[in-house]
Amino acid sequence: MGDVRIALAQIDTCVGDLEANTRSIVEWTRRAAEAGADLVVFPEMTVTGYPIEDLALRASFRRGAESALQATAARLEEEGLGSVTVVVGSVGEQTRREHDAAPARPTNQAVALRHGSVQARYDKHHLPNYGVFDEFRIFAPGTEPCVLEVAGARVGVVVCEDIWQDGGPVAALTRAGVDLLLVLNGSPFEEGKGHVRAELATRRAREVDAPVAYVNMVGGQDDLVFDGGSFVVDAEGRLLARAPQFVEHLLVWGLATRPSDDPATDRPAAAASAARRDRSRAQVAPALDPDEEIYRALVTGLSGYVRKNGFRSVVLGLSGGIDSALVAAISADAIGGENVVGVSMPSRYSSDHSRDDAADLAERIGADYRVQPIKPMVDAFEGELGLEGVAAENLQARVRGVVLMALSNAEGHLVLATGNKSELAVGYSTIYGDAVGGFAPLKDVDKSRVWALARWRNNAAVDAGEVPPIPESSITKPPSAELRPGQVDQDSLPPYELLDEVLDAYVEHAEGRAELLARGLDAAVVDKVLALVDRAEWKRRQYPLGPKVTALAFGRDRRLPITTRWREP
Repeated sequence: MGDVRIALAQIDTCVGDLEANTRSIVEWTRRAAEAGADLVVFPEMTVTGYPIEDLALRASFRRGAESALQATAARLEEEGLGSVTVVVGSVGEQTRREHDAAPARPTNQAVALRHGSVQARYDKHHLPNYGVFDEFRIFAPGTEPCVLEVAGARVGVVVCEDIWQDGGPVAALTRAGVDLLLVLNGSPFEEGKGHVRAELATRRAREVDAPVAYVNMVGGQDDLVFDGGSFVVDAEGRLLARAPQFVEHLLVWGLATRPSDDPATDRPAAAASAARRDRSRAQVAPALDPDEEIYRALVTGLSGYVRKNGFRSVVLGLSGGIDSALVAAISADAIGGENVVGVSMPSRYSSDHSRDDAADLAERIGADYRVQPIKPMVDAFEGELGLEGVAAENLQARVRGVVLMALSNAEGHLVLATGNKSELAVGYSTIYGDAVGGFAPLKDVDKSRVWALARWRNNAAVDAGEVPPIPESSITKPPSAELRPGQVDQDSLPPYELLDEVLDAYVEHAEGRAELLARGLDAAVVDKVLALVDRAEWKRRQYPLGPKVTALAFGRDRRLPITTRWREP
């Protein structure tokens, strides 16, 4: 039997950076060749980055992508890598019939390169139009299957959603008979999705009676996080190899086949048998603890946003509370503590322990710590406006927002909003105050999970023999905005564990009032929370974007009208 070496290159691309993306293709192909690979496959839309959204509709962008693709093929040949079959994702164009006057529509395309030229093209058949995806309105669907011949192996190629839907190209490849099903993916992270991917790949492997190699991109792109986690399963669905999550990685695996001129060859059976033998030497990265997985997703999302948008540092308000403490720790892990500017902005109501906790945190992570009292500025506004009550409380938050934005403008930092999903759901953020910023790391993390992540991060530090980044008192003390004497969040909100239960059911599972009451929840609590959520849609629309880590995040996933008179009966 021969041995076909297959490399899955899970890399981090940036939308629109054709030069850097194609340079990465060449660099990772070289690594794959050095590892003896006959075939290297990259994630969905590698050349262009993903998702490209309406950039796909620009003919100039499509021309640029095709030019970059052709140049990449030529460069691979020039650098002695032409004998490796390289499969990449890009944006293509629908093949038009003769005399068709309609403009060509873009396609989500997988392209095989070898010996300096394009060997095959495959257009994604199934175009998702749910959750964060709008591909159906952007791309034209493909209609033809694709089978590559690589070192005597028949390799079927599909793209992401094609394996999520029954029938279509996978069914066609089943009839054609393949030694391997290759899947290019740009599958965004959400908690628990790894298990779903594995189960789906198992189903398709049994369907085509051949191993499945699943390559996924990694990195942050706007509010999406891609976790990698590329893997291979055998024809029976058993895990053979798995790459680590949230890092670029080259996963190399061997598929054994008989020579193509052997008339007795039973390709799928031979591939399955070889895959079983290869299990003993395959690399299987360990699965992550759920809290570690979420934490690393947040770090990846922030790191990607900072780096890809040209920032070098971030600035945030350090209140001494749990939310700002967790955001600061995430920031330090994402870009280095020396690139984090933490600003304590005490008012007349700020407690000594909060200021001490903020200073302690900054020292632990090595942040640039500054203190800017806001009392003189608040006094000046109040002297002119005579504000009281909520208006006076919100004024403090807005003055703090002005301070952070001023530092951003003067020094070039990215301002981080520190609010969490629970607060955002019920509108407990001050518009143009603590809601200011360019990115919100905890936007899709509810308050209960904030505490869990803080404890996980501190425990991970202890296990590594390091100083925990978050002061224990920031985790244990009652949360408070400290905008009036003795204020705590539970003065006006249900306990967070109860609030988060209601929010999970109403927001993420779209349960109505009747379903919530059937759970045994208190009617007064349900009515209050639902009213707060419904009234806060306008605020959420103006909140910064943040990394999606749950099945339903505020933003692309949940699109409700701001102006509506519907209320749950």
